[in-house]
Amino acid sequence: MSGPLSSSSAAGAFSRRSLLLGTLAGAAALATGCTGDPVEDADAVTPAQVDQLAAQVQVQETLVTAYDSALSAAPELATTAAGLADQARAQLDRLRAAAPGAGASSNAPPAPGTPAAPVTDGPPDAAGAREWLRSRVTAAADAHAAACPAFTGGRAALLGSVSAGLRGQAGQLA
Repeated sequence: MSGPLSSSSAAGAFSRRSLLLGTLAGAAALATGCTGDPVEDADAVTPAQVDQLAAQVQVQETLVTAYDSALSAAPELATTAAGLADQARAQLDRLRAAAPGAGASSNAPPAPGTPAAPVTDGPPDAAGAREWLRSRVTAAADAHAAACPAFTGGRAALLGSVSAGLRGQAGQLA
């Protein structure tokens, strides 16, 4: 009969199993090191961006007030623009959710195209309410589009989306 099987591996050499386990451990360590927090950091905002977001919230608040003024001045406009006003309010809610500290007042200068103060004037009359409102919607879309390049990630997408939606509203009001 034959004697005991001898080990074919030389002393100090790695077995396939230990090599495989070492490779897997190294790959796991490498993957862990590469998946830190860049996703969270990529959508973080700087103090200047916080102020810019607060300004965009103010732009949208001004637009919601403009919708209210126009619908009050021209009740016949309510049949076609009430849904648009609801969209503007929903956009405002999304902007507020994306803006850290949106409830606080901002000392930052407004972005290009941003109205300096809330709407204090109203539509000239019922006949001019649609055009007055359309100009306010266009101004808000321009302000959001101008602010968009200052951001990355979800906030840039949100501002771009709101701007595009407002351009569609302006087209419906034309």
